[in-house]
Amino acid sequence: MIALFLKEIRSFLSSLIGYLVIAVFLLINGLFLWVFSTDFNILDFGYASLDGLFILAPFVFLFLVPAVTMRSFAEENRTGTMELLLTKPLTDIQIIAAKFLAGVTLVLFSLIPTLLYYITVYNLGLPSGNLDTGGIIGAYIGLFFLAASFVAIGLFSSSLTDNQIIAFILAVVMSGFMYIGFDFIFSLAWFGPVDLLIQQLGIEAHYKSISRGVIDTRDLIYFVSVIAFFLSLNKLSLSTRKW
Repeated sequence: MIALFLKEIRSFLSSLIGYLVIAVFLLINGLFLWVFSTDFNILDFGYASLDGLFILAPFVFLFLVPAVTMRSFAEENRTGTMELLLTKPLTDIQIIAAKFLAGVTLVLFSLIPTLLYYITVYNLGLPSGNLDTGGIIGAYIGLFFLAASFVAIGLFSSSLTDNQIIAFILAVVMSGFMYIGFDFIFSLAWFGPVDLLIQQLGIEAHYKSISRGVIDTRDLIYFVSVIAFFLSLNKLSLSTRKW
């Protein structure tokens, strides 16, 4: 499993994909936070806050994470190496876990440089350090779990097809629905007393909850459950090839 994990990491970093994902993530967020005159611009906002980053980042990940995961199984299926991989002394769970951890590691690589934003805003505060550090830590944890959920969804999408473009589109659609779809249904107020329950099925509600700086075990359980659910679907998808 470790060998497969390292192989996936090398695959990301030996091609443009890994570097491109990290660069695009930092570029888009950097432009909106520091250059473009928008509501997210920290310098124009006049208040020491990183809220803009945590509003923008999920939507950037919504497209970048599927771009990372689209080839994980689709490429294996297209080239026929999936059958070879399944003959290795690895269980389906180990194969999925290795690819999942590799995707999450790449996401982590893209998040680490944004700590420079925190250091900058920390020093820009008046007085220096006048910043909601607890809220920022919670938001980073929430963003990490959100991205990990997108990775799990992306891997499942990739296992359904041998076409990377289709895998990308499926992952974007499913990730988008899981992030804002349930919140949109909640806003329609169609289901009366169960509307709130429907909202709680979506990622956005739990992401916003953690972003307040309060790490609620219910939110953590939700994210772990979403990740486990889609990885289980991934395993089922792989198992069908043996039938």
